[in-house]
Amino acid sequence: MTHQAPPSPAAAPADPGRQVAQLREALRLVERIAGRPDSASHESRLDEAARISEAYARALPIAQRRFEALVAETALWAAAGVEALLAAEDGAPPRAAAARLAATLERTLSEMATLLR
Repeated sequence: MTHQAPPSPAAAPADPGRQVAQLREALRLVERIAGRPDSASHESRLDEAARISEAYARALPIAQRRFEALVAETALWAAAGVEALLAAEDGAPPRAAAARLAATLERTLSEMATLLR
């Protein structure tokens, strides 16, 4: 008889709506640095988070995995981008770089929603 540790339970993935909401908050910060007004109201962001969570629950496992991978990848480069923008903001705000990051983040958030349809 071999002694093996019981299998550890797989970590439950974070709530997809919450992950998208966090990326939306990063987008709001980047938009402020770019000098843009907020792109969405608080209520619409909450609605989006609920829709994403529901769509994720109904999605096929392969779509869920792709969504999770895209969220993780996006969180990494968005955090690096925000860090760079904040570090460069000593003088004049880097509006052009912030606008480009905001556009890329908006596009990626849209792609995430499309993955779950």
